[in-house]
Amino acid sequence: MQRPITTSIPLLSQPSEEAHSTEADLAVAQDLKDTLDAHRNGCVGMAANMIGEHKRIIAFVDEELGGRITLMFNPRITAQDGAYDTAEGCLSLNGERRTLRYQRIEVDYMDRRWRERHATFTGFTAQIIQHEIDHCDGVII
Repeated sequence: MQRPITTSIPLLSQPSEEAHSTEADLAVAQDLKDTLDAHRNGCVGMAANMIGEHKRIIAFVDEELGGRITLMFNPRITAQDGAYDTAEGCLSLNGERRTLRYQRIEVDYMDRRWRERHATFTGFTAQIIQHEIDHCDGVII
């Protein structure tokens, strides 16, 4: 189900709680995926707090998988390199803001079937994931 986008800075600034293998958290993930899909023309990633849920769940459009929306539960960046400055926008915020990102990241996360995963991402996909993990941490760019 598509949900409204949260724009409250105090709410977005709160760190999110770990997600669990429950029907409730899987429903949040599905709503997040549906909401991202509905905003695909101007958005490439979302975190659960953007739809009012303080859970460590992110969704992003993965161009390397043909534009499929990928879900991650409890993502954590374990390695990063190739720092660069960039400007990013956000569906929850007005305008663009400067931020530091990394060209290559490694991420530990749980998939939809609650299997542990470790993956390396580069380029724009890595940038999207970093932005969404910032949301999970309550970091506003």
